[in-house]
Amino acid sequence: MMLEETLSLSDAKQMLAAAETKAESLGIAYNVAVVDAGGHLIAFIRQDRGLIGSIDLAIKKAITARLFDKSTDYLASLSQPGEPLFGIHESNRGDVVIFGGGIPVVRNGQVIGAVGASSGTVEQDIAVAEAAIAAISH
Repeated sequence: MMLEETLSLSDAKQMLAAAETKAESLGIAYNVAVVDAGGHLIAFIRQDRGLIGSIDLAIKKAITARLFDKSTDYLASLSQPGEPLFGIHESNRGDVVIFGGGIPVVRNGQVIGAVGASSGTVEQDIAVAEAAIAAISH
């Protein structure tokens, strides 16, 4: 039986460190979450003065990205009125977050986890999440 590849705690720590560096360059205190291939939280940071309301958003962005293996900004574009995924945010007990900042982590063509970042603009959240992923890209 082949084991499914997943992010490790070591991967998550590297990702969080890179996300913190990016957040500091933006001058924004961030919340960042990393989940494994099963969508379960591995690690989370809330920088000093990070928005309390963004704690849950960061975690749920990561989970959403893993649940659907799509970035949350992509899901946002498909979930507008008249689009094919309208109403998706009501699925999974309402835990789906459909604005940018959640991105799946892919290694060797396989989704092995995801990252979620929240506290800035959508563009900043995406940049922080991308910085996290870049830290473990080989």
